[in-house]
Amino acid sequence: MPIITKITRQKNNPERYNIYIEENYAFAVDESLLIKYQLSKDKVLEDWERDEILFDDEVRKAFNKALHFLSFRMRSEHEVKKKLIDAEYGEAVVLEAIQKLYQLGFLNDESFSRALLETQKKTGKKGPRVIQQELKKKGIKKSLQEEVLETYTEEDQTQIAQGLADKIANQQSSNTPRQVKQKIQDTLLRKGYNYAIISKVIAEINFETETEEWEEMIAKQGDKIWRTTSSKYKGYDRVRRVKQALYQKGFPSEQIDIFIEKKELEEDGN
Repeated sequence: MPIITKITRQKNNPERYNIYIEENYAFAVDESLLIKYQLSKDKVLEDWERDEILFDDEVRKAFNKALHFLSFRMRSEHEVKKKLIDAEYGEAVVLEAIQKLYQLGFLNDESFSRALLETQKKTGKKGPRVIQQELKKKGIKKSLQEEVLETYTEEDQTQIAQGLADKIANQQSSNTPRQVKQKIQDTLLRKGYNYAIISKVIAEINFETETEEWEEMIAKQGDKIWRTTSSKYKGYDRVRRVKQALYQKGFPSEQIDIFIEKKELEEDGN
């Protein structure tokens, strides 16, 4: 019968003990397991009991590693499970450690999902579609994704999207209304908002442009186009291409005609 013949405390980790069976080193355990299984010198240790102790010790180590991983920020069950599996803990050990984390309140996918939603709303200014992709990537079940996203009201979405749209409109003041609208739409789509919300916030922005503003904008953007086409195109072909480029940017036809006439006069004068 296997008998414990010696128990010694480890020098580098006083909370762990080395167990010797028949004078040979067998395994090491935490102090808590030493107490739990009442391990002592001369105790008979059956093979099944030893296996149970070793399993328990692995679970404890996996649990502690997960706690360290969780100490930096909240994580989903999927993230913690992947971390432990990557650390080469067995599936049964990982599942046991995960269950223990849930029981002690260190892990909760619902709380994690709601926290992620609030963070993405407030700091990332993200819309529902992108947030759902994030939740999916974190391994959150679809039913929980939908439950959490239901709390992201249309009013909240509109308010956040409107703030983003107003900021873009202010930053893009030297561009045409068409360019600004396109920039707003592209940004909000990338952030995860739907077309209904995007249309709603764009409708709230005043895109009226005075003649002086058109002249300033077309001078800035048109000069570059006029220069870049000079080496490749001449005469009517050049004028046609400049007109097309400016029209695509949203400039009115009358402003384009005035600009081209001015540029042609400048060149003729030289």
